[in-house]
Amino acid sequence: MQHKNTKENLHRLKDTELFVLDMDGTIYLGKKPIVGAIEFCRQIIDTGRKLMYFTNNASKNPDEYVEKLKFLGFPCDRKMIVTSGDVTAAYLNKYYKGKPVYLVGTPALEKSFKEAGISLSDNAGIVVVSFDTTLTYSKLERACTLIRNGALFFSTHPDINCPTEDGFIPDSGAICGAVELSTGIRPRYFGKPYAETVEMIENLSGTDRKHAAIAGDRLYTDIALGRKNGMLSLLVMSGETTYEMVDAALPEERPDLIFESVAEIDLS
Repeated sequence: MQHKNTKENLHRLKDTELFVLDMDGTIYLGKKPIVGAIEFCRQIIDTGRKLMYFTNNASKNPDEYVEKLKFLGFPCDRKMIVTSGDVTAAYLNKYYKGKPVYLVGTPALEKSFKEAGISLSDNAGIVVVSFDTTLTYSKLERACTLIRNGALFFSTHPDINCPTEDGFIPDSGAICGAVELSTGIRPRYFGKPYAETVEMIENLSGTDRKHAAIAGDRLYTDIALGRKNGMLSLLVMSGETTYEMVDAALPEERPDLIFESVAEIDLS
């Protein structure tokens, strides 16, 4: 199928005040910037628009992302970075303040949770599973035991695979799949495409979702965030999604606009 961007949606693109960009597969792959991505980010700022980077990948904390983006050449400061870990921590502090959490996550995410005032414990009534590149069998075993004993089961994000320059590696959704199969309990997910993410973006940016766009490489997270929550959705073909996947999707699951990469997006 040939995919054509409509004049109506291209007009919405020109009027967009805030661009929320996914990172893995959208502006870089691993340690390599996608060609033209740095220039596109600079164009957003140079044209007087707002730029925010949002990643579901909570294996690193925001300070690490700032360091990485600056090293690669992207315009960035701490206020421009939001992760699914931030959204999850904000939810926990709003609804379960003071409650300890058993976290299946990296030391970087542990640091972020502690900085947000969340206490971590091996015997908690809440289990949070994330993209854990330090995963061990004992962590999985402990999470499953707690959940079987009645602990709440949350996850920072549902991504099944994480794109890298060498291919895909198992992400949070894959790890949660193991826990779900073992316990029979499905987690409540945060990050993209869930409403709490858009609410946090609006609060941090001061921009209404009607004037914002999300650009990313996944139908079920990035594009779904826009389609389900009133943001313009821009699919880039530089990461996980193929045209065959777009063809197979339901009409309401398809993006508003499709580009080969962010370098194709014209804001002039």
